[in-house]
Amino acid sequence: MTEALMNRIKAQLVRHEGLRLKPYRCTAGKLTIGIGRNLDDRGISQKEAYAMLERDIQDCEQMLIDNIPDIYNNLDEVRQSVLLNMCFNLGIKGLLEFKNTLAFIAAGDWERAANGMLASKWAKQVGMRAIELSELMRKGQ
Repeated sequence: MTEALMNRIKAQLVRHEGLRLKPYRCTAGKLTIGIGRNLDDRGISQKEAYAMLERDIQDCEQMLIDNIPDIYNNLDEVRQSVLLNMCFNLGIKGLLEFKNTLAFIAAGDWERAANGMLASKWAKQVGMRAIELSELMRKGQ
């Protein structure tokens, strides 16, 4: 396909389909997103899923840097991964509700930070994920 043809069809499809950044039901009742992407029948590719994941991780890291830079920036990569994972799962607002746990992390009190993670409603909801992440926080490896 030539670049000119690609540009022509893209412009037509954007004009005809529109651009929607959140899922919606098209006139045929199919869950759709973007520029007419039929999620019910087509879904997304593995490559697209990983591209979205990388972008979401980058967004989480920026939220951590914006909201708790003194904590996040001073952690080793293992403990940074724990906060990234929790931010991805809970959103930054949910993670910031872990005030005591974050204070223990800031103080380098890994034992109490891990115990705080495990004592949360979140831990009951996510089960093994919380156990794994709390151990990473506790041991740093």
